[in-house]
Amino acid sequence: MMSSYCVATYRLFDDKADFHKKAQGIAVGLTVGSWTELPEAKKAAMEKHLGKVLSVEVVESASEVRYANIQIAYPDVNFSADIPALLVTVFGKLSMDGRIRLIDLSFSDGFLTHFSGPKFGIQGVRKLLNVTDRPLLMSIFKSVIGYDLPELREQFLAQALGGVDLIKDDEILFDNPLTPIEQRVHICMSAAEEAKRETGQSLLYAVNLTGKTSQLGQQAKLAIAAGANALLFNVLAYGFDALHELSADPEINVPIAAHPALAGAIYPSSYHGISASLLLGKLMRLAGADLVLFPSPYGSVVMPIEENLAIKEALLASDSRQATSFPVPSAGIHPGLVPLILRDFGNDVVVNAGGGVHGHPMGAAAGGRAFRQAIDATTSGISLEEYANTHQELAEAIRLWGVRT
Repeated sequence: MMSSYCVATYRLFDDKADFHKKAQGIAVGLTVGSWTELPEAKKAAMEKHLGKVLSVEVVESASEVRYANIQIAYPDVNFSADIPALLVTVFGKLSMDGRIRLIDLSFSDGFLTHFSGPKFGIQGVRKLLNVTDRPLLMSIFKSVIGYDLPELREQFLAQALGGVDLIKDDEILFDNPLTPIEQRVHICMSAAEEAKRETGQSLLYAVNLTGKTSQLGQQAKLAIAAGANALLFNVLAYGFDALHELSADPEINVPIAAHPALAGAIYPSSYHGISASLLLGKLMRLAGADLVLFPSPYGSVVMPIEENLAIKEALLASDSRQATSFPVPSAGIHPGLVPLILRDFGNDVVVNAGGGVHGHPMGAAAGGRAFRQAIDATTSGISLEEYANTHQELAEAIRLWGVRT
């Protein structure tokens, strides 16, 4: 029966509420609106639209806030097959009704047929880069505002010479007169080719896709025509449907990296919002993100490790018809954190660094090499301290930032 329903899991906090009654009120209120007042003849016709309470698990403890985990099934017939319609159905006005948090969503087979997921996914990105056997390394433009094209090219080249696999724009780099997107792509991809002649390594440049929502597709195609081989997209500012449209467009044939900007307004509260694993994991993958950035549990913008691992599981779960997406734990990452990242995320992870590359005492190229050395050491089972004895770039990074264990 549940094959034609999407199921929402909530955590509802209340010291006194009858949670079973509350769950029934949600199931009816967010679907048919009223049930007991309907005449019997009308009930038969409306049955297919009625939400159904699947479970109510009450948790009471003298030392904790009283809450219940509630599962409610919503008929697919009630909403169009897009993520905005589903979110408005299951959590639109309900998100404003006291202390309630959307923990998870599961989708019907019918709903999933409208989503092909990541166009490239982990395996596709690896194939583009010809890197199959190690974690990937990404670096970030720092800084970007007020720089002109030659300055950006110089910064790009330094990063590329360090052996990074991906370079991404900063999410606050918008189209502007100093560095318009087509010219930015052209000069950065020329720098990528210059670096490749020295390193022998291909890389992806994720250029920040910005502007009016109605023009995003056109902007993406202009960037690709100029040579862009990846896109960065601030998904939550534009909406999941904008990501889905970009990913589903056959002419936008490059990987898309999803940035988590604005996520901090939605997931961190224990009592409100949407769980990180759903917001930055399951929904990003469903909408088509090939790589998903999120705050790491180690660096400067910290997310609890259990939430990080839940995002990872959502992006890598094998029980989905969609391709898997690369987890990209970010913010405050330096080479001394690489063993922790690989311990927690395994081989299918992108190590993402800004200041950890640019702040290296020997320059950005050395910063990239220090990260590659840290990755090589860790994947070979060698401690960073031992590896640093014969690798100067890593030694300097450890001297500055240390090693976290």
